[in-house]
Amino acid sequence: MLTPIKTTKVYEQVVEQIKEMIADGTLKKGDKLPSERDLVEQLQVSRTSIREALRAMEIIGLIECRQGGGNFVRENFENSLFEPLSVMFMLEKRNPLEIIELRKIIEVETVALAAERITDEELAEIGVIIEELKVSENEEVAVKVDKKFHYAVARASKNSLILAILNAVSSLIDDFIKDARMKILQKESNRVLLSAQHEKVYLALKKHDASAAVKAMREHLEFANEYISRHQTDQP
Repeated sequence: MLTPIKTTKVYEQVVEQIKEMIADGTLKKGDKLPSERDLVEQLQVSRTSIREALRAMEIIGLIECRQGGGNFVRENFENSLFEPLSVMFMLEKRNPLEIIELRKIIEVETVALAAERITDEELAEIGVIIEELKVSENEEVAVKVDKKFHYAVARASKNSLILAILNAVSSLIDDFIKDARMKILQKESNRVLLSAQHEKVYLALKKHDASAAVKAMREHLEFANEYISRHQTDQP
């Protein structure tokens, strides 16, 4: 139930009340929010505060505005374009090695879940991705396929929070994959090795062998870490 707001940061309180309505089930994915006029009347705040709150919720990917249709709770959060964690990282000019640490924390455990939960359809999808990696001669294409592989594994974990976190830092991970591949492939023989590492993960998933999948993913990320670390050390 909405209640009148009496505070200085009014729009933040509006956001909190909308979030609470989503948390308690009053509002669900795809539901339409009350109109601006109704929100003004129920919350007893200015239209400006309501618009600030709606804009903030749209920016963080909580709601979407449909032209002529009003504001709705997002139905799909997977493809939200706003990435506050990525922006924070770039603004603070943090060490790229932190990205590989984050990936190891998330993706190694994720692949274990995926090994247990992956479906035949998802295995088939990843199998196609592996074949694409083998034949990709254009590195721009290969980078996209590499990214597709890691996100397909995350989806196979059936954990929406894991996928949401990966999407929240997707710009960082995409740039990291591109940068790591560029450094690794300075040695041409590494192309086959990199492809083999992805396939090793895939084969472990195919056997539903969580231990083997974890080992393969860890080895793959450590391999990338080795080249990134070497580059960091070489920097003046």
